[in-house]
Amino acid sequence: MIGSLISSLSGILYYPILIIVLIAAGLWFTFKTGFVQARLLGESVKVVMEKPSKEGSVSSFQALMVSTASRVGTGNIVGVSTAVCLGGYGAVFWMWLIAIVGGASAFIESTLAQVYKRRDENGDSYGGPAYYIEGALKNHGLAAAFSVFLILTYAIGFNMLASYNLQSTFAAYSFYNEATTPFIIGAVLAVIVGWCLFGGGKRVIKAASTIVPIMGVIYIAVALIIVVMNIGLLPGIIAKIFADAFNFTAIFSGVAGSCMMYGIKRGLYSNEAGVGSAPNAAAAADVSHPVKQGLVQMLSVFIDTILICTATAFMGLSSGIEPTADLAGAPYIQKALESIFGGFGPVFITLAMVLFAFTTLIGNLFYCDNALAFLNKGNMPGKSFMTAYRVFAALVIFVGAGLKMGMAWDIADVLMAFMCLINIPACLLLGNVAVDALKDYVEQKKAGKDPVFKAADIGLDASKLDYWN
Repeated sequence: MIGSLISSLSGILYYPILIIVLIAAGLWFTFKTGFVQARLLGESVKVVMEKPSKEGSVSSFQALMVSTASRVGTGNIVGVSTAVCLGGYGAVFWMWLIAIVGGASAFIESTLAQVYKRRDENGDSYGGPAYYIEGALKNHGLAAAFSVFLILTYAIGFNMLASYNLQSTFAAYSFYNEATTPFIIGAVLAVIVGWCLFGGGKRVIKAASTIVPIMGVIYIAVALIIVVMNIGLLPGIIAKIFADAFNFTAIFSGVAGSCMMYGIKRGLYSNEAGVGSAPNAAAAADVSHPVKQGLVQMLSVFIDTILICTATAFMGLSSGIEPTADLAGAPYIQKALESIFGGFGPVFITLAMVLFAFTTLIGNLFYCDNALAFLNKGNMPGKSFMTAYRVFAALVIFVGAGLKMGMAWDIADVLMAFMCLINIPACLLLGNVAVDALKDYVEQKKAGKDPVFKAADIGLDASKLDYWN
């Protein structure tokens, strides 16, 4: 009954509300920024390699890695597979669309996070949607509500889903027992993450953060190998993607199960553009101009969806294995790789999922710490509270492994929707600040300068900001 209620709420929130909000806002930001996601894509690659001015500060690249670690996760494999198996070929197009227009939304929210970031006692920066909602819109209640939904989304919804997605990859092996294996895997994962949360796993986190970019490159390389090996199927696959995506008769006869709905839901879950998560990482970066970090986070969306999600989709569709509802999730991609590489295929996907899931869980909880600090007037809660919270976060991971697929996805979708419905309107109200900052950045670049931002140059009251004055 609970599952049915959550599923119904998910349907109402996404159609028509969130679909209209996401696409309309993304198109508006694309128009206002002059298609920044294409026009300055090359510039985003350049600025990501810049070093911070203060030694020991968070660089653009490090902030990119934190946000990408959370974005690039189980959704890139299981989410894409689920969308294709349940929504059809056209889901791929809608994932592309939500990423392309979402790139502009990601730029706006992360630029705003930089403009309104705060300074801590060590001179480092922090911030995110809660801070620009409170600082610029003067609405502490809405900022607090956003922080609560962020904690619920990342500590509960997304982490339960990541745990479920990881254990589902083990279903391909003979030892898997539906009654016990999910909970064994969930317990192991909960213990490892809990150990890291209590400070014992710093080396594990560092190693995983180093390995994940390498695994991402290998993952894309494997996808390319499969596509090349089956290159004759590619024209037909692309034709099916577009034909299915624009079959509006089929879409509007059953929106909830359509390629559009699955593509948008899974695309949004994967790249998180407009959700309001990445700005928490973006605000920590030490850059000379807010636009630099907006461009970096825009690049993260491109890496996540246009590269890795497309790699997953084409990996499966090029294998010759037709997507079906029975194969939804990890089994489809594992079966696709098994048809090409034999027994190594499922093992490779499991290894990728272990790495992606672990860094996703840690990245998610980084965002939660930021939200907890906001709710506690800028300070982290006391030791007793944080101990109880970390134990709870580990237990959530254990419980998530035992959920049913539909319930796991629906909980994550509903909580993510509430974050979007607070963050996107706030970005629409404050969007001109980011657009003016972009104009200032472009003008300085044309003058041959390394852009340096001053709030007064775009009409902001510098005395009310911790930075840029």
